[in-house]
Amino acid sequence: MYQPLSIFVGLRYLRAKRRNHFISFISLISMGGIALGVTVLITVLSVMNGFEKELRERILGMISHATIEGYERRLSDWESLLEEVRRHPDVVGAAPYVEQETLIKGRGTAGAQVRGIDPELEPQVSEIDELMRHDGFQALAPGEWRVMLGAGLAARLGVREGDPVTIFAPEIRATPAGVVPQVRRFEVAGIFEAGVQQYDTALAIVHYRDAQRLFRLDEQVSGVRLKFDDMMRSRAIAWELSDQLGGVHRVRDWTQQHANFFRAVRTEKTVMFIILSLIIAVAAFNIISTLVMVVTDKQADIAILKTMGLGPRKIMGIFVVQGSLIGIIGTLLGIVGGVALALNVEQIVAWLEQFLSTDFLSAEVYYISDLPSELRWGDVVKFGGVALSLSLLSTIYPAWRAARTEPVEALRHE
Repeated sequence: MYQPLSIFVGLRYLRAKRRNHFISFISLISMGGIALGVTVLITVLSVMNGFEKELRERILGMISHATIEGYERRLSDWESLLEEVRRHPDVVGAAPYVEQETLIKGRGTAGAQVRGIDPELEPQVSEIDELMRHDGFQALAPGEWRVMLGAGLAARLGVREGDPVTIFAPEIRATPAGVVPQVRRFEVAGIFEAGVQQYDTALAIVHYRDAQRLFRLDEQVSGVRLKFDDMMRSRAIAWELSDQLGGVHRVRDWTQQHANFFRAVRTEKTVMFIILSLIIAVAAFNIISTLVMVVTDKQADIAILKTMGLGPRKIMGIFVVQGSLIGIIGTLLGIVGGVALALNVEQIVAWLEQFLSTDFLSAEVYYISDLPSELRWGDVVKFGGVALSLSLLSTIYPAWRAARTEPVEALRHE
């Protein structure tokens, strides 16, 4: 006798014999459905991970990993603060900044965020310099009154490099002619494109010394921008810095500054996971129908096994084994297909674009013109576990129904 008997009989029932070719075909359909569901789930979520990573890196290239601000958005002792935070082992860069929302006027007028930076220190905390079209930050010098604009903002203002623009300060000053706003004329020294609409359409960069004079901050700055050696630990490092500084300054990391955006991305991924999991659920329901047909087809066999002394638990085990094997094989095929597709989706899409002579993500329309993919093995394990769990649950009812078979009733018409 083969041991264990339940596994041996369950394996035999997977193969087509005489009358049950159709049942085996349904089993193959169930395997294919689970494999397709797992493949699609891994591929789609990997692409969403890739887009999230791409956007995160582009946003962090503009905002730095964390900022230190005064509670009134002004820092007087920022130079000593720079030296203090640089002593932290996880801080790899620090730079002052001045930031203010205001109006800019060119041929048109638009609201913008004016950011004053130190051209020598800014490359330590951001990648804006790499996005400049020409000389980068070298074009900014104190007292030269030059500004760099995002590509979208420059288009809204109707200006190009070398054109003048007027920046309005939110403060007003009293003159013999009355109260007038504080304004200053700047020359457009460069245009950058970050690929993030929030910054391309609303960010203007000047030298922090010019920003101090324009916004009447004297020697103060709005805060200090920081870069860490591990951006995924930004929250913990920010708390450590807050304790190190005695809590007299507000330390915020990138997850707090863009909490709503990344929360929306996580919500979208969760919803997509639930929707795509329904494909696996449908395939799991096919396992139920397959096993129910097998139980009906094998009534006589089950009755004979029970009369030979096989207990209800082992009868259930036969069909649990059969359904589980369908789920295991389908899940493994899906994992192999999903991993292969996720790792090569960029090349596949590029080949399809070349073959069809079209651009799925045109660079003229989309900020991200390729299809990034980031495979996370934790997701693969999770998706495989979901598929196996649904497959196992699908075997319970048919197996229970088989275990309740009455030998007398099953053999009456044989």
